Amino acid sequence: MRFLLFTLLISLFSIYATPAQSDENQDVIRQQLKSAAALFGFDFTESELDLMLKGDVWNAEDYKPIRERKIGNSTAPALIFNPLPNSFHIETRQEPFQVSDPQLTDLPKNPDDLAYRSVRDLAYLIENHKITSTELTRMYLARLKKYGSKLQCVVTLTEERALRQAAKADAEIAAGTYRGLLHGIPYGVKDLLAVKGYKTTWGAKPYENQVIDEDAEVIRELGEAGAVLIAKLTLGALAMGDIWFGGKTRNPWNIEQGSSGSSAGPASAVAAGLVPFAIGSETNGSIVSPCIRCGATGLRPTFGRVSRSGAMALSWSMDKLGPICRTAEDCAIVFNAIIGPDDSDPSQIEAPFNYDADVDVKNLRFGYLKTKMEDEYDNEKFDRNTIEQFKSLGVSLTPVEFPDFEYSSLGLILSAEAAAAFDELTRSGQDDLLVNQSVWAWPNTFRKARFIPAVEYIQANRIRTQLIEEMDVIMKNFDVVIAPPFNGNSLLLTNLTGHPCVVFPNGFKEDGTPTGITLIGRLFGEAELLEAARAYQQSTDFHLKHPELNAGAE
Repeated sequence: MRFLLFTLLISLFSIYATPAQSDENQDVIRQQLKSAAALFGFDFTESELDLMLKGDVWNAEDYKPIRERKIGNSTAPALIFNPLPNSFHIETRQEPFQVSDPQLTDLPKNPDDLAYRSVRDLAYLIENHKITSTELTRMYLARLKKYGSKLQCVVTLTEERALRQAAKADAEIAAGTYRGLLHGIPYGVKDLLAVKGYKTTWGAKPYENQVIDEDAEVIRELGEAGAVLIAKLTLGALAMGDIWFGGKTRNPWNIEQGSSGSSAGPASAVAAGLVPFAIGSETNGSIVSPCIRCGATGLRPTFGRVSRSGAMALSWSMDKLGPICRTAEDCAIVFNAIIGPDDSDPSQIEAPFNYDADVDVKNLRFGYLKTKMEDEYDNEKFDRNTIEQFKSLGVSLTPVEFPDFEYSSLGLILSAEAAAAFDELTRSGQDDLLVNQSVWAWPNTFRKARFIPAVEYIQANRIRTQLIEEMDVIMKNFDVVIAPPFNGNSLLLTNLTGHPCVVFPNGFKEDGTPTGITLIGRLFGEAELLEAARAYQQSTDFHLKHPELNAGAE
C-alpha cells in the first residue's frame, strides 16, 4: 500500500507540475488524487475534487525554493518543543551537591581492577596524588587500543588532545588547583558530538570524513570541569541501532551480540572498562536499550536539561544528551557538570539539581507500573526481584498506571522530524550509502515520511500535549516509578513527554548477559531518581560485575 501511495503521489506531482493540462491529464490527476485520498482514509465528493484541482495546490515547483536553500542539520525549526505542563512550577532552590565517600582509597594490586572503578573512586585517587591523570589516561587509551576493534566501539581516538588535557590537569592539581570530581578523569563521547580538530561521523558512511570544527557545548562544559576526552565512540548510523559504517558494535558480555543502540559505543566501552564514563544520547531508547544490553548505568535527563549545541539533530523535540556510567552516583557527578545555561540551544530549560547521597530513600514516593510488571514477559522475574529489593530498603510502593493510548501512532513525530533533519540526504540519493537498508532502517523511514500529512503531524503533537497534562497529574504523586524497560509503551511515552529515567543492571540471565530496569521520574526529578538507583546499588552488586575480555582480544 505504501508503495502504491508513493507512486500515486509522485505521478500526481509530476503531471500536475506542468503548466498546461489537457482534459485527459486532468482526468488522470483526478483519479490519482481520489485514489491517494482514499489511501489516507478520505472519500471526497466530485465537487470537492474539482475545487482541489483548481489553482497550484499540487505544484511541485512550489517546493523548489525551499529545497534549494541550504539548511544545516544544526538549524532547528522555529517551533520549540516545551515539555512543561500548564501551571508547572520549576523549583529554584539550589542545595549543595552531596556525594558519598569513596570506596577505594588506594590503588588496587591488579591494574585491570582500576579500569572498572567508579568515577568517585578515581577522583579520590587523583585528588590525593595516588595516580596522575596522565597515568590514568594512558591506561584507558591502552585498553581502547587493545579491545576497541574487538568490540567495534571506537570511531576515533583523541589521543593527542587527551594527553595534552591530562598534562594540564596534572599541572593544575600539583599546583593546588582542583576543579572537582571530574578533574583529570578520562571519558568518551558518542560520535554525534562535534569535537574541534577531529571527525564527527554520525556513524554513517556519507559523513565518514565530516569535520565540524568546534566543540559541542557538553564537551566544553566537561573541559571546564577538567575532564579528559580520550575517544569518540560508535553509534548506529544516524543514531539507530548498533550498525555503523565500520561494523557492528558488540556487547562485551557476549561479543556474538550487538550492543544495541544507538549509544552503542558508549555503553559497550563503559561496561568493558575502556572509559570510566561516556556521553550518550536518547531520542527513543538510545540510552536505555544499550545500557540494559551491556549492563551499564545510564541517565536520560528531562528534555531540555542538557544543551544539545554541537550535537547531531535527529528529532528537535525528542533528542536528549545524558551520561552513561558504572554507577548511579557517577551519573550524578557527570550530570552535575553538564547542566547549565546555553543560549545556543533554545530548548534548554534551567533548573536546580539537588542530589544528596545521604538522602533516606524511604522518604521518596515510589510507584510501579502494576499491570505491565504483572504480565508475563522476558526478564519479569528480575524486575519483580527489584521491587522486592526496594521493599527491603523500607520503601513503600504504590501501583500506578500510565495514560492508555496507542503511543506507536505518535511515532510519526520522530519519523517526520528525522526525515526533515536529513532531507538533503534523501534527495541526493546518498542514503543508499548507509549500511543498514532494511525496511525499518532510516533510508526507508525517511522516504516514507515524505508522505506523512502535515495535519497528522500537528494533530499528533496536540495529542502529545494532552499526554503531557495527563502524565503531570499522575507524576505529581510520585518521585520514582519502577517500570519494565520494554514491556508496554512507557519508553516511547516518556520520551514524548520529556520525563527523565535512570536505567541500571538488576540481574544476569542464564547465558551470563545482564538485565536491567528503569526508574521514571518527575520532570526535573533527576536527583531523586539517582538517589533511588544509588540506594539499590548500595544493596546489590550487579553493577560491580564486569565482563571477561581477554579471550580473543586483538
